[in-house]
Parts: sequence; structure tokens; C-alpha cells
Amino acid sequence: MGSGSVIHCRCAKCFCYPTKRRIRRRPRNLTILSLPEDVLFHILKWLSVGDILAVRSVHSHLKYLVDNHASVWACASFQELWPSPRNLKLFERAAEKGNFEAAVKLGIAYLYNEGLSVSDEARAEVNGLKAAHYFSLAERLNVSAAPFIWLFIRPPWSVTGSCCKAVVHESLRAECQLQRAHRASILHCLGRVLNLFEDEEKKKQARDLFEESANQGCLTSSYLLWESDKMTDMSDPGRCLHNFRKLRDYAAKGCWEAQLSLAKACANGNQLGLEVKASNEIVCQLFQASHAANKQEVFSVQKGLNDTMRYILIDWLVEVATMKDFTSLCLHLTVECVDRYLRRRLVPRYRLQLLGIACMVICTRFINKEILTIREAVWLTDNTYKYEDLVRMMGEIISALEGKIRVPTVVDYKDILLTLIPMPPRTQHLCSFLCELSLLHTSLAAYSPARLAAAALLLARLTHGQTQPWSTQLWDLTGFSCEDLIPCVLSLHQKCFHDDVPKDYRQVSLTAVKQRFEDKRYQEISQEEVLSYSQVCAALGVKQESPEPTSFLSSGDLHTFLSSPARKTKRKRENSLQEDRGSFVTTPTAELSSQEETLLGSFLDWNLDYCSGYEGDQESEGEKEGDVTAPSGVLDVTVVYLNPEEHCGQESSDEEACLEDEGCQDLHAMVPSTQTPRALGPKPPLCGSRELGKDITTSGYSSVSSVSPTNSVNGGPPQSTSAHSPGSDSNTLHCHHHARKSCLQCRPSSSPESSVPRQEVKRKNLSAPSKEEQDTNLGFLEL
Repeated sequence: MGSGSVIHCRCAKCFCYPTKRRIRRRPRNLTILSLPEDVLFHILKWLSVGDILAVRSVHSHLKYLVDNHASVWACASFQELWPSPRNLKLFERAAEKGNFEAAVKLGIAYLYNEGLSVSDEARAEVNGLKAAHYFSLAERLNVSAAPFIWLFIRPPWSVTGSCCKAVVHESLRAECQLQRAHRASILHCLGRVLNLFEDEEKKKQARDLFEESANQGCLTSSYLLWESDKMTDMSDPGRCLHNFRKLRDYAAKGCWEAQLSLAKACANGNQLGLEVKASNEIVCQLFQASHAANKQEVFSVQKGLNDTMRYILIDWLVEVATMKDFTSLCLHLTVECVDRYLRRRLVPRYRLQLLGIACMVICTRFINKEILTIREAVWLTDNTYKYEDLVRMMGEIISALEGKIRVPTVVDYKDILLTLIPMPPRTQHLCSFLCELSLLHTSLAAYSPARLAAAALLLARLTHGQTQPWSTQLWDLTGFSCEDLIPCVLSLHQKCFHDDVPKDYRQVSLTAVKQRFEDKRYQEISQEEVLSYSQVCAALGVKQESPEPTSFLSSGDLHTFLSSPARKTKRKRENSLQEDRGSFVTTPTAELSSQEETLLGSFLDWNLDYCSGYEGDQESEGEKEGDVTAPSGVLDVTVVYLNPEEHCGQESSDEEACLEDEGCQDLHAMVPSTQTPRALGPKPPLCGSRELGKDITTSGYSSVSSVSPTNSVNGGPPQSTSAHSPGSDSNTLHCHHHARKSCLQCRPSSSPESSVPRQEVKRKNLSAPSKEEQDTNLGFLEL
């Protein structure tokens, strides 16, 4: 009973009072339908398409809102969805309503003929026209990033038959001639494509397209024209000053490349009529505008990911970049794309390697003239993923990053400092080495890229005994004093040189960055002795506090994630895309000798020839002539020799091997890679602990065949999946491999007196088949 003797409850005691003193309060029924429409739109926005369709079926009012308001479809999420005949109408409706993700995925799906069934007759023309429409729509919806669709239609083009890329290019060009508005970015993309050809006539056409695009307001085209003209205008001081003013205008409008060029141009400030103070202010503003990206958000989004797992992934990407001789900028952009994607979308652990290699494919197309082709990227993962998996992941990445690939990196600020301040070559290489080491450690992302670059330069100068490691000029240029950089320098030294390096399941340290800088181009700077932590503290004049080394996951903990991508190891692939299988990072980076290339070359040719994808993106002319870079390293291949007649009875033809996704398993023997021949002895530990009944996978580089997934957990011999009987007549069994293919096991075995022991793998059936089954199987094999 309240203070006013008014009853507020409905219990039996309260109901004994007079009725007129009783107050009944019924709560108001609030539903989603009673909310204002503006609130409903905010609820419906950013829902997945499946959730939108579910909400639409609840009530007629919600159905009306979904069907009649474009903003709902423009913001709908198509994450982990790919265009198919079943959902094509949803994708098309969302794209026409202004959904960027739907437009990008439709363009890529039609370009690569992935997910949408189109007949082979005139497929390039039909798909090219549709891809051009959706790419044009995606570019019009792209308002916050530089034009990007040229990445997908850039050369090389197919020189035989019709090419879908060429059809897209011609269709976009025809569209620009018809319409006058919203074509600046399309013209820029067409110019970027033509500028990559060696033909001088196409380069002239590209310049004309850039000029037309710049006249319509494309900032990126304006900068490219400035960059092509700057060398010719350096001789005339008046024109040089005019070009500098244009560059400053482009930088003020937000073009990142123009801002970098403006900062580097300040090295010649006197020639441009700038005082030293004015030049320093321009560079200082660029450094002070750099902000740290909180990469620790990655671990709040990706619950199953930790520092060690990310370290292994980045270490593998460094190996790929080293093998393909990609630039540091390409590597840094790849890592930035990986981290940005991980902060936005959930990625299963078995798809982390797919994410990494897909980001590298995109960044090489954006930065380098020589690209990493999709087929080669699939091969680099040791066929852990399929061609279509990589194509779809590229669509997911572009959609999640909203087409924005170029972002500020540590290497950008490092290049500015090395341009403005003369440095010895070894100091420059050590600074670059430190910048790439910083990629491996997530905790260093707490500092801005500009501060990290400055700290790397300070640590490099300290290591090489500079009398004044951080001069007044560096302070004025960066805005960072030596005291400001001390915490970052100490963290950088601790992470790069003091803490323990993660190890893989074989207890091999992951040192891809160190191996990258052991090259003579970098004067083998990674082998140089570095200062100890106490020496760095003494040089900086701070009190030494010996940090505790960071503990990484034990080898047992790593089994559930990725095995280490250390060099000179061998990895095998499985045929099913399972979580356990996908947990292994694999890179075929072992170098084959001429004899081994003879044995395995035909298999690799088959591996590339049978990848899916439309003809224009196969880039077969370049790849078959050596575009797939020969792997690096030394490989000692141990081939398992079996009885030729027995093998031929067990193995199916190459045509059967192509059906491995439907259950046929390749029974080729494993080819272990070792630095020196070794005798049979205790087996190394498995890559990961598996439960009984699950498949066992070993991992390593350059594996060209897979073992049957019916191996025992204890490392037992693989079980044959063929129906050949041990007692069958060997004279009736012949090799059914195609004549142009190389069969490893059909070659004569080496003599027993061979100096190198061979590891034998026996194949046997669990039960002997009947004579009727033998005749059936033999007839099938001969067919």
C-alpha cells in the first residue's frame, strides 16, 4: 500500500479493500510495428538478406517497407553469399537499388563465370556485357575510394579466342561515349587498363582517357598526369613551380599519392621557392596526421584468433612475397587489407590462408605491373583451396573494404624520411628490415605508422653508432622528439630482437623476414649483430628494465591452427575443405632439380590446366611460358617406388583423378623434403593431433600429391581405395595413365643397393575381392 493508501498490487490481501480504491494499471503493449518508420528503417538497414526476407514475411506493414524503400536494399548485407541461379533476383534487385556489395559480387561472378550457369556458346560476350554493367554500377556507388574495377580487367588478356576482359573493356568504353554524367571514374579505369600495355598507341589512348577523366573531376587521373609530366617540366623553373602548385592542390584535396610526392618534393624546397621552415611544416603535418589503427579489435571480433596465429599467417605471406619478389609496399598493403578485413568480418580459422593470399592477389594488381595470378595463388596454397574459393574471397574483400585498397603504411613514411635525410645504404636496409618485422607483431599497431617509421629509423641509427641519432632536422620534419619515440623504440626492439620467435610443430623458428633480408640486395643486413636491450637503454639514456620475453603458444596448441610455414618443408593437401584440413598453411616453395622436374613437371602442368575459370583470366600464355615463378630453396625428393604392375592396377587414369572432389583420392606417395638424405628412423610428430577416424595431413612446400585420408592415426600405411586384388595376374594389368603424363610409380625402381634409403609405403586391401569384382574392376580400368 502506497503513501496515499492506494493499492498497487493484485494479491488476495489487496483485493479485500473497496473496489473504488483499487487502481488497475495495465502495461502498454509495445511492438516493433508501433515504432516510427524512421526507427524501423534503422532497424532494417544492415540486416542480412535472409533476415530481411524473414522480417518481410511477418506483417504486411513490414512487407510494404521492405518492398517500397530502396534504402533497405541498398544497405542489406550479402556477407558469405554469392550469386547463384536461386538468389540472382535478390542480388540484381539490391544492386539496382544501390547496394555496392551486390554490384561488386555480380560483376566478379559474371567476369569469372563463377556461380552463375551460362552456356558455353558466346559465353564471353554475354558475361562480359553483364559484368560491365555491374562494374559500372559499382564504380558509380564507390564514393569514398579511388577507382578500382580496373584491377579485374587489367591485362594479360587471352590472345586466343574471345576474352571476357576485353568485352568488359569495350562495353565500358561504349557506355562512356553514350552518357555524359558519372563517367570520370570509368574513364580512369579504362585508361589504367590501356596504360599497362606495351603498345605505344594504347599508351597514347590511355593518356587521352586520363585527360578526359581529369577534366571531369577525377583526382587520381589528375595526379597520374602530373606524375607523367613532372620529369619533362623539371628543366623549366617556371613550369616546375607551376607543377608544384598543382601537386599541392591535389594533396590538399586528399590524394594520398600526391601527399607523399609533396612531402618528398620538399627535399628540393629551395628550387621550389620554399623556405626550410615551410618545407618542414608540410612534412610535419603529414606525420602528425597519422593515427594508430587499433588492431587489437581483431581479437575481439575473431574469438579463435591470437597473436601467434596471426604471426604465422603474416610470416607465410612474407615467404610468398620473397619468392615472387614483390615490393615492401605490396607486402605492407596486403597485411593492412588482412587486418582491416579481420576487424570487420568473422573469418573461420581454416580460411585465414585463403584471406591472406586473396589480399595479396588484389594488392599485386593494384601496385605491381607483374601480378600474382589466381591460378598461381591457388598453387601457392598447395591446392588447399579451389579457384572458385579464391574468386569469391576476392569479392568478399572488395565488398568489406568498400573498394579502398590504398591506405597509409609504415613503408610510406619510411620512404619519406629516407628521401629527405641522406643515409648510408646499410642504415636504409636496417630501417626497412625493422619496418617489415613490425608487421608480425599486433601490439606494435598501438603506435601510428608515422611513429613506427620514425622509431625504426632511430633504432637503425643507434645500431650503426650515429653520433646524433635523432637530429634537430628529424625533429622538425616529423614533429617527434627523441623522448616521444623512446617507448616505441623500446617496444620495437623488444618485439623484434628480444622476445622469443614463435615456432611451428617441428620447433622450427619462423624467420621469413630475416631470410628475406639475407639477400645481397640488402647487404645481408639481417645477419648483422644488433644491440642488446641494455645497450639500447643506455644509448637512449633511460633506466634499464629487463622485459620478460613474450610466451607464445606451445607446439601442441598450434596443432589446431596452422603448421609453421618454415622453408624446406613439405606439405600435402587434402581433397575436402574441412576446418581441420584448412588449418594448415602450405606453400610450394621448394626448388626442383632438372631430374625432379622431369618426374613432376607433367603433374604440375595438369594441375594448372584443369583449374576452373574463364579463358581470359587463366592468363595461360604467360603462365605456361614461366609466369608461375620457379620455387626457391633446395628439395631432396624421396620417391616411393612400387611394383609397376601392382601400381598400375591400383591407380586410375588421369581422367579419374580429375574427379577427386567427388570422392576419388589420389594415392600418390608422399614426397618428403629434407635438407640431407636421412635413414629411416623415428618419425617426426604429426602436424596436428586428430581424433580417431579423422584424416591425417602432413604439411610442407611443393607437395604435388595427396595421400589417402584413410591413414591410421598412428601413422600407419595408407589404405588403398582401388579394388585391385593382390593375387591378380600382373600380365593383364597395364598402365592406364595418359601417354603424355608422367607416372612416378610406373618408373623402374632403384636398386636395393642404393645409398639413400627409401621409405616404403605398402598398400593393401582390407578384404580380398571376389573374382567377379576383379573382372568388373579390370574392365572399368581398361575402359
